[in-house]
Amino acid sequence: MTGYQILEEDMMPSVLLDTSFFIRLLNDTDPMHKNAMDYFRYFLEKEIIMKISTISIAEYCVKGEISDLPLKNLQITPFNLDHATKTGEFAKAIFEENQINQERLQPRAIIPNDSKLFAQADLDSSINYFVTSDNRSKRTYSNLLKQITPKFEILDISIPYNEVFGILDF
Repeated sequence: MTGYQILEEDMMPSVLLDTSFFIRLLNDTDPMHKNAMDYFRYFLEKEIIMKISTISIAEYCVKGEISDLPLKNLQITPFNLDHATKTGEFAKAIFEENQINQERLQPRAIIPNDSKLFAQADLDSSINYFVTSDNRSKRTYSNLLKQITPKFEILDISIPYNEVFGILDF
């Protein structure tokens, strides 16, 4: 993919929204609330399918309620065996780039949720973007890019949607 285009032939384009997106969307005092609302509205208007992972739902429910999430506008993506396998590949690359010592991975590695979400986005051919405001996710993605080229890009909601998509905002 080059640039920020959501154009795919023969399939409806979609985005995977992460937990940080929903935290900002649902908190009208958050500094990025307006940006999250604008992205949400843009995706609805352009009929871009918005997806949420069961992983993000679990993360959100640590401090929020599932009833807060706009589930009627979202497609829920469950974490499955294919995602688990791809997660292992992604986590290995990320651990290597972060120079995680092999002893720290014993007796078992604790896999960060970003690796799982990235695997889901990568395996779903309709997903063009992983939408986030989380700096850790963005750093993790940068480390992943050093070894693997995922099939999706990061959309950072700290940048207003009209700048990202080249829309004049009068």
